[in-house]
Amino acid sequence: MADLGTLDLNLLRVFDAVARERHVTRAAARLNLSQPAVSNALARLRQALGDELFLRRPGGVEPTALALTLAQPVAEALDRIAETLAVQAPFDPATTTRVFTPAFSEYAEAVLAPPLLAHMAQAAPGALLAIRHADRTDWEALLETGQATLAVAVLPEPPAIYTRLRLLPEAFCTLMRPGHPLASGEFTLEGFAGVPHLLHSPNGSRDGALDGVMAEAGHPRRLGAVVAHLAAVPEILHRTDMVINLSARLAAQMARAHGLVCRDPPVVVRHTRLSLVFHRRFEADPGHAWLRRLVLAVAREVAPAG
Repeated sequence: MADLGTLDLNLLRVFDAVARERHVTRAAARLNLSQPAVSNALARLRQALGDELFLRRPGGVEPTALALTLAQPVAEALDRIAETLAVQAPFDPATTTRVFTPAFSEYAEAVLAPPLLAHMAQAAPGALLAIRHADRTDWEALLETGQATLAVAVLPEPPAIYTRLRLLPEAFCTLMRPGHPLASGEFTLEGFAGVPHLLHSPNGSRDGALDGVMAEAGHPRRLGAVVAHLAAVPEILHRTDMVINLSARLAAQMARAHGLVCRDPPVVVRHTRLSLVFHRRFEADPGHAWLRRLVLAVAREVAPAG
């Protein structure tokens, strides 16, 4: 085993990237290095530590027992160094070229990204916002592996190592095509339950906010289709008698853009609320704090629901 005093600590950055990505090419891209440079660094580290560290497998590499043991302490040590340097470095939005990597749900991206980017174009024209998709199934993995530095979605209570800020109390609206039987006149629960419902579910779940309350009211919802992406919704509504229940800010935006009818549903649905969650290691990072404040400010400016 190598003595830490004789080990090139730059090799640990390579080790950390490969351990997080489980793929040499992706690790090289993460480090802005060539693949041969990463492979060479791994060879040096294997020789120094007397272990293979990563074994080839279809689709990437698999860490050995020693690599698994080292992964967390190496990642934590590098994170602490990065935090210390970030706190010491000045941050000027007007001159920064920083790449910010938040993860948004599709709803959060549709509602928050346009005004957020408009603000950044004025305040931080050299910065880049690179948004990943996040939902309740993958947000923690994205933050844990460093693929994203904050997540905005409808999220459960996070572990204590994360900070959670609540955003956007949200009502619901029902969208349908013009001329739909429910587009005008009395909007009854019976009529609502009598038409097929379109459900937007990025992770494929067939359960939505309406199902419990409609079942309790004695009028279970009838699903007509489940779609993974919001882009398909307007055309489906125009071509069918389906209706969809969406967060009110997004429903109003979609109604304006696509000529749809937006009505308050005839049943009370518990409001949802977006959360902004980030690892506490970023608490003192001035650039990260600037982005958090900007997201909070934009959320306050978004038109009220309903």
